[in-house]
Amino acid sequence: MLKKIFKYSVGSVFVFTLVFTVYTALTLLLFKFIDPPTTAFIQQNNSNSLEKTISTDSVSQSWISIKSISDNIIFTVIASEDQRFIDHFGIDLVEVEKIIDETIDGESTRGASTITQQVAKNLFLFPHKLFIRKGIEAYYSLIIELLWSKKRILEVYLNTAQFGKQIFGVEAASNFYFNKPAQYLSLHEAAQLTAILPNPVRLNLKKKSRYLNNRIARIEKGINYINTSEIIKKVKE
Repeated sequence: MLKKIFKYSVGSVFVFTLVFTVYTALTLLLFKFIDPPTTAFIQQNNSNSLEKTISTDSVSQSWISIKSISDNIIFTVIASEDQRFIDHFGIDLVEVEKIIDETIDGESTRGASTITQQVAKNLFLFPHKLFIRKGIEAYYSLIIELLWSKKRILEVYLNTAQFGKQIFGVEAASNFYFNKPAQYLSLHEAAQLTAILPNPVRLNLKKKSRYLNNRIARIEKGINYINTSEIIKKVKE
């Protein structure tokens, strides 16, 4: 009896894993060519709670091609969020190693999520920092890197990243904060949008704190540490 239960359990896990993997691959293959109609983060932000029901706020998002996005925001996002974006395969092992060393040394750790991992999180997962979420996030990230180009990954990221309470995507953010399409963002404007990405609800471009101004300045300087010409070849040409 125990053997039968064990075999059934193993078989069920295998079938579930196979079905889930195929479903994931087919979904991501579809999103390689078709823009996702929504994301998990947008749905959580726009839940059907009583507060949302009586609120007049609505999600602001406008999908645009990466060709219609300023190079400046591409540079600032990569410089700030993921400097090895064009080289890694979804997970930045260099940053992971640094996090492990800092943890061993008892130092405060920082996030090491790549742009690919953030795409996975935005599309499919939840915001809570749980260990299991990081594992699922890594799984999605590897499949995304396998099926999508770096150009598509960055395009989806810039169209789904949150830039305000109900503002998603760089086009909506650019129009909201600077009254212009994302195609015409200056370097300083791009750095400002990038600076609020860690906490777009709390960080306020309309009333900048000293912390935010310092972060903007660091992002502008960070462009000196990335290969801008190689990035453009990977994500725009």
